[in-house]
Amino acid sequence: MSSNEVSMQALSWRKLYLSRAKLKATSRTSALLSGFAMVAGLAVIPLGSGSGVSVAMVEVQLERDFTYPPGLLIAFSACTTVLVAVHLFALMISTCILPNLEAVSNVHNLNSVNESPHERMHRYIELAWAFSTVIGTLLFLTEVLLLCWVKFLPLQNKPEEQSGTISSGKAAAIASTCIMVPFGLVFIVFAVHFYRTLVSHKTDRQIRELEQVIRLQNQLDDGVPNDDLKAAVLFP
Repeated sequence: MSSNEVSMQALSWRKLYLSRAKLKATSRTSALLSGFAMVAGLAVIPLGSGSGVSVAMVEVQLERDFTYPPGLLIAFSACTTVLVAVHLFALMISTCILPNLEAVSNVHNLNSVNESPHERMHRYIELAWAFSTVIGTLLFLTEVLLLCWVKFLPLQNKPEEQSGTISSGKAAAIASTCIMVPFGLVFIVFAVHFYRTLVSHKTDRQIRELEQVIRLQNQLDDGVPNDDLKAAVLFP
C-alpha cells in the first residue's frame, strides 16, 4: 500500500470517528429533549374540572376558570410540536446511520473504512447534528419559557391585593422571561461563534494538507526516497 493511500485512509478513519461521535451526541440529546417536550405537552391536557395529567415529575394543568390568551396557547402548541418533530427527525437519522458506523469502526482493518457510509451520508449527519444542537436546543429554551407562562399566568392576587398591582403569577412569568431571553441571546452568539471557528479551523487544516501534498509532490519530483516520503506523510 502506498503512503498516499495510507494517508487517505487515516483521514477517512478520522472522519468516521467524528461522524460516529456526532451521531451518538445527537441521539442522546434528541431523546432527552424530545422526551421532556412530550411530557410537558401531554401534561397540559385537562382531564376534567380541576384535574390535570401527572407524568414523571411534571404536572401542569389548564385552568378552566381562566381565559388564556389564544396566542400563548397557539405558540406553546406549535413550539412543542416543532420541537418534538425536529428532535425525532434527528434521532431517526442517528438511529439509521449509527449502527453502520459502529459495525465498521469495530473491525480492526484499515480497508474496512471504505465500507462505511459516513462520507456519502455526510450531509445527513451534519443535518441531524444541526437540528439537535442548534435548532432543537433553541426550541427547547423557548418551550421552557412558554411553559412558565402557561403555568404561572393563571395565578391571581387575592381580592384585597388587586389594587392595580401586577399579579404574582404574571410577575413570575415575566421574571422567567427576563432570565431566559439573555440566555437565548448568549446561546445564539455562542453557536454562531462556534461554527465560524469550526469552519475556520477546517479551512486552515485543508490549506495545510494541500501545502503538504504540494511539498510531497515536489519532493517526489526531486527523487526523494519512498521511505522518507512515507515518513513525511504519516508524521507531518
